[in-house]
Amino acid sequence: MVFAHDVEQVLVAAVWLANSALAPDTLTTTDELDAFAAEHRYTGSRRHDARELREVRALRPRLREVLLASRDDAVDLVNEMLREGNALPQLVRHGTFDWHVHAVGQERPFAERILVETAMAMIDVIRADEMSRLSRCDDPECDGVVVDLSRNRSRRFCSTSCGNRVAAAAYRARRRDGADAG
Repeated sequence: MVFAHDVEQVLVAAVWLANSALAPDTLTTTDELDAFAAEHRYTGSRRHDARELREVRALRPRLREVLLASRDDAVDLVNEMLREGNALPQLVRHGTFDWHVHAVGQERPFAERILVETAMAMIDVIRADEMSRLSRCDDPECDGVVVDLSRNRSRRFCSTSCGNRVAAAAYRARRRDGADAG
């Protein structure tokens, strides 16, 4: 484990949200938002309405910006996010998770909790000087964000489909070059 479980979970969720804005948009209904919240194990109050969906969708450019920022630029973005959310870090334990940090109350709007929790996770990334674990997808046709939580820092693609597309293109190029040489 590179970071604490809650930090890794929030980073994966933030990357998913940032990438959900890419074509095709994968966060367009409240059902999709509910599935996102369940998959990424978000707790706390929810409205399950169109307004909540709009608020979460509006976060996506900001999440992308902080995830792909340089270390020093990320500091300013994180501090702004924490101020905006009136963050007050506290240790909490719930569900199957042991003690971890929440910095905004569970009754606050879902989008605000996502913003502050992402900022809190980014604090660990910045302090550990691990910004290189966040990058753009190596597929030249993709603009996705990658979070690499592997031990050997080998993750290069935001999805299996991007990795497969690049591998297939490289294979076709090798075959074409071999045919041209023969």
